[in-house]
Amino acid sequence: MLKDLSKKALYASGLLGLYHRLRNGDSLTVVMFHRILPPDDPRFASCDPDYTLTTDLFGQCLAFFARHYNLVSEAQVLASRRSGAPLPRNALLLTFDDGWADNADHALSQMQRFGFPGLLFVVSDAIGRRQPFIQEAVVAAWRRGVLSVSALAQAIDAVAGPPEGAQPADDESLAALRSQIARLEALDSAGCAGVAAALAGVLDDGMRHMVDRDDLLRLRAGGIALGLHGKTHVRMTRTDDLDAELGGARDALVAKLAASVPPATSMSFPHGAHDAAIAQRARDAGYELVFTSSRLLNRIDRGVGWLLGRTGFETETVTDASGRFRPDLLALELFRCRRGRLCD
Repeated sequence: MLKDLSKKALYASGLLGLYHRLRNGDSLTVVMFHRILPPDDPRFASCDPDYTLTTDLFGQCLAFFARHYNLVSEAQVLASRRSGAPLPRNALLLTFDDGWADNADHALSQMQRFGFPGLLFVVSDAIGRRQPFIQEAVVAAWRRGVLSVSALAQAIDAVAGPPEGAQPADDESLAALRSQIARLEALDSAGCAGVAAALAGVLDDGMRHMVDRDDLLRLRAGGIALGLHGKTHVRMTRTDDLDAELGGARDALVAKLAASVPPATSMSFPHGAHDAAIAQRARDAGYELVFTSSRLLNRIDRGVGWLLGRTGFETETVTDASGRFRPDLLALELFRCRRGRLCD
């Protein structure tokens, strides 16, 4: 209780804001979001809670950003990198990963209410597809009560064999589900497809989760730039065709839009998975800005680097036990992040 009160008092006094303005003035903060849904959207009941914010909470985060940051667009960041022109102090870029339809359905209107630009990293093969990636589809089926953890484990065992020393499990918790999803993600593409085929009868919920062409054009018209998040959403450290995940994804996006939209100049790594060689391959493929999931405030006192860190947070990080938004918690989450550069 006393610790909570001290956090609230520190924020209300303005000291945290002053600390941020002085410490992070020469930094570019890049914030990462995924899904934005209101509780009355039928997709909300089964979405992955770790990657979803309600529209109300998202709007409160945007109000917080308006108070403490100068919002910048991808175009401004690119121009600064190319010319050396300075970004405003305490600059912040809002990004979204994957290409969820709810970004167009709900996040866009909130962004427009504040006049904020943004950057959406889309998986090119997921454009126009109704169902989400298999990890999210598994979570949704479990939350709908049509898939058990044990049934998922059995489907994975049928493809990969049971793990050494495995015992029959009756743990149906979200943590146990995450453990099985980690096994699923370790499979190659054929193994993953085999599990998906075995579970096909319960994974499809009949709703549309991913953006289509019209969504992307509407987002772009609303001030949301488009970047790439790979072609298939596979970890780039595990792909058999890195060229397809990099340049191939960009070509596919241009083809699907079939409009006068220039090729994407930015990308982010699915699942944050990359190494130095992969990052360099992305740069060589023509991406001028490459975004990681490394939790870092990007120092820009010597210019904007091409390889950039991002910060993300979950609902539990910025709300109290009653689910109320706590700006002091978000301030402590963002303002104290490590500062640095991922490239020279």
